[in-house]
Amino acid sequence: MLNASTLESPYSKEVRFKQEQPKLDCNIEKLSSAVNPVSEKQDADAAVALLLKEAGEEFEILFVERVESPVDPWSGQMAFPGGKRNSEDQNLMQTVVRETLEEVHINLLDRCHFLGVMTTLTSSQRPEMKVLPFVFLLQHEPAIKLNKKELERFIWISMAELFQSEGSVKFEFGEFPAYVVSNNVIWGLTYRILKNLQFLLNKGM
Repeated sequence: MLNASTLESPYSKEVRFKQEQPKLDCNIEKLSSAVNPVSEKQDADAAVALLLKEAGEEFEILFVERVESPVDPWSGQMAFPGGKRNSEDQNLMQTVVRETLEEVHINLLDRCHFLGVMTTLTSSQRPEMKVLPFVFLLQHEPAIKLNKKELERFIWISMAELFQSEGSVKFEFGEFPAYVVSNNVIWGLTYRILKNLQFLLNKGM
């Protein structure tokens, strides 16, 4: 299933690509109807923001790279803005709004259309922590300002290019499925959230 194409990555020993994937129907109306409304029944300890914006006839997703830190279980990984719910948050929507503003200076209450939430997932690094992904469509071009204590850089990647770039990443501790766009290696929890997004967009095709 994997071909011989490999590249060097700052995150891995080796990256492999799957064969070309079928093209995806990036239909926002379809996605909006496929995701769930937010409710108090969705039990989670943290929230992340999957942020979409229009780019011509396509849609792009915002990714951030976390800084290298020995106390961060996701140190150096590509991720979505977000974080843990704190005692002052009345609900997970407040969590994702607060964390996104703190990390990338995007106010999700201003010119951002909330589409819904996806399935709650857990991370292998913190299996006791449940993470709820929120999906938003930005209706403006945001002026991103990174929290440099937590984030190294950001990048917008087109959804079409992303889902055509599936393969795997090999570390000393094992090989894992990943999306690989240039030197951006997206694996782990973020990869699993994206696979769920891909599944939702493919439903009914």
